[in-house]
Amino acid sequence: MSRLALLLALSLLAGIAFGEVPLGLSDWLAALRGESRAASLILFELRLPRALTAAGAGAALGLSGAIFQILLRNPLASPDVMGFTSGAALGAILTLGAGGAASLGVSFGAALGGLATALAVGLLARRGGRIEPLRMVLVGIGAAAALSALCAMAISRMSLTEAADAQRWLAGSLAGRDWGHAAQIGGSLAALAFMTALLTRSLELLELGEDLAASLGARVESARAALALTGVLAAAAGAAAAGPLPFVALMAAPLAGAFLGAARTGARLGGAALAGAMVAVLADLVARLGIGGVQLPVGALTGLLGGPWLLWRISREMKEGRL
Repeated sequence: MSRLALLLALSLLAGIAFGEVPLGLSDWLAALRGESRAASLILFELRLPRALTAAGAGAALGLSGAIFQILLRNPLASPDVMGFTSGAALGAILTLGAGGAASLGVSFGAALGGLATALAVGLLARRGGRIEPLRMVLVGIGAAAALSALCAMAISRMSLTEAADAQRWLAGSLAGRDWGHAAQIGGSLAALAFMTALLTRSLELLELGEDLAASLGARVESARAALALTGVLAAAAGAAAAGPLPFVALMAAPLAGAFLGAARTGARLGGAALAGAMVAVLADLVARLGIGGVQLPVGALTGLLGGPWLLWRISREMKEGRL
């Protein structure tokens, strides 16, 4: 865990220091002393809140992915693959189209859309009164495709200004993020961390199997519902802050596992949050610096990284007979 925390700290420092105008140690000292208005503006008003917002959004998405992967015992279970972030995106876009440009309004719309999608996917994935994990993933993939089409339809009916804002958000963007955005995702992340801490014991029991968990006193159905609710809210919070960054939730838990090994459930959840934050911060840094002289939306970069990883993961699951 300490190594992940150190890597995240170094990623944040890099995200703040590098850009079109690099900041050296002398610039940092001048900004801290108030001796350079330009350095202070770049450091405290532009890069620091943006980097913290990226870290918060990535941590929320990483936490969400870890919850669903542990809960459903499927490495492909994540809110973006199962369509939850697509539902959150549709809710946010409809909020923007209705004139709700405030960040709290977009967050509420994203949460509502994500919850509605999770409920629909869960109902469609039920068989014999129980939700089958693989069936839920497959239903979610179909739901994500349908919701993406609905997002495109909703954008086509907006004004040019609203459509541009929606497209920018949908692509995954951290441009223009300020301390208000950082405070919002920070508050959401604190609440989600508290909820997760209360449910960690239940998740540990569910990992042993539903029958054994019930025999040890766990209320299986209510615990599953509470964990799913926490995972959906975490995905919606991350999407509201930075847009629906693809594959961050999917990659965070395996990346954390490479550092933590066979750790306890709570450590794996915390490690996934740290790994998701690191991925989001580094992706935003590379997107700002640009590839081939062209700046990219951060969501496009996470998609370029995560797409091949998803194909590799699917092929591995098929070889091992789990798909």
